[in-house]
Amino acid sequence: MPKLDIGQAKSSDLENVQDLWAVAAMNIDGVTNQPETEWQNAKWPIYWGYFNTVPDLKSAIILKAIWNVGKGHTADNRTSVILEGINGWGKDTFQDIIFNMEIIKRVNGDSYAEIIRNKETGTLINLKPLDPGSMKIIVNRAGRIIRYEQTAKIRDKDYVTKFEPKDIFHLSNNRLGDQIHGISDIESLEPVIKAEEESFADMKTINHRQAKPLIMFKLGTDDPSKIEAFVNKMDQAINKGEHIYIPDDENSVKYDVIQVNVSQLVMAWRDDIRNKFYRTIGLPQIVPGGGGQSTESESKVIYLAFEQIVEKEQLYLEKQIWNQLALKIDFNSPTSVSQAMQADEAKDAGQQLAFQPGETKAGAVK
Repeated sequence: MPKLDIGQAKSSDLENVQDLWAVAAMNIDGVTNQPETEWQNAKWPIYWGYFNTVPDLKSAIILKAIWNVGKGHTADNRTSVILEGINGWGKDTFQDIIFNMEIIKRVNGDSYAEIIRNKETGTLINLKPLDPGSMKIIVNRAGRIIRYEQTAKIRDKDYVTKFEPKDIFHLSNNRLGDQIHGISDIESLEPVIKAEEESFADMKTINHRQAKPLIMFKLGTDDPSKIEAFVNKMDQAINKGEHIYIPDDENSVKYDVIQVNVSQLVMAWRDDIRNKFYRTIGLPQIVPGGGGQSTESESKVIYLAFEQIVEKEQLYLEKQIWNQLALKIDFNSPTSVSQAMQADEAKDAGQQLAFQPGETKAGAVK
């Protein structure tokens, strides 16, 4: 046996072998050094596919829209009369249109509606939601919107309809810096969605393996006809859940049942993905009914914090409706828990100061 020198041992170089995570460099989609800068969301079909394919995503975005505009609004008589006359594509209400635009704003990053006014009086008579994938924003060197363009969906693809800024009602989602468009919620959620769907597919496979485990048979023959007969017999029996009787000859048939164990680690991983999804989209899990993660007190605090987010979103919509449509409305806020929390605090404080008679005497037995 050769004499080996342990001092010649060599360590691995995993740091240079493993792919380390690094954030991708990004720039703001702002103005360029051209007279006009245009932007159109090429990812809209992908985002729309995510929205209609991923149940949790669709539910979360719809629920956020319900919280922001779902309880309706209040307005003076003149404004109410104008809003009552708006019918969108013919069967909409103003409530339907603003709900529609709130959802599309989150999916696409921007939502658009054509503003139709009375040519003589300038009074708003309709809002018609537009396909965001067909809309293009054009700004000048100063970063100001100078027009919108809509590429034709039915006519020649080169046909373009141009709109003045005053003719488009435009909502942007989290537009930051000098960016000329909003940012889709799906953009930051995409890796989490993919991880969730992959995890779901893995769990589906694991559960199937638990119910119908993989069995590796070792047959003592290489005769194709005998193997085929054995396979058919086993498949039929397993699919029907019937008993299987095998001759007691280990030289004839050997088999191993291959089980895949479901560990707590896998379930914890799925929970972590789900928590990250709801944190990223900004929706507490108690809102869609995912209870059990918190105590009652924690749930109330989470709910109260979410109220502030809703108020911010409602304020944005109210200001945009006033600035772009010259209509003053106030969206009704969801039911608040602040009064209930104040009552609970007062009750708890009273209980803390409520002394029993014997507790005020020195030496009293507790």
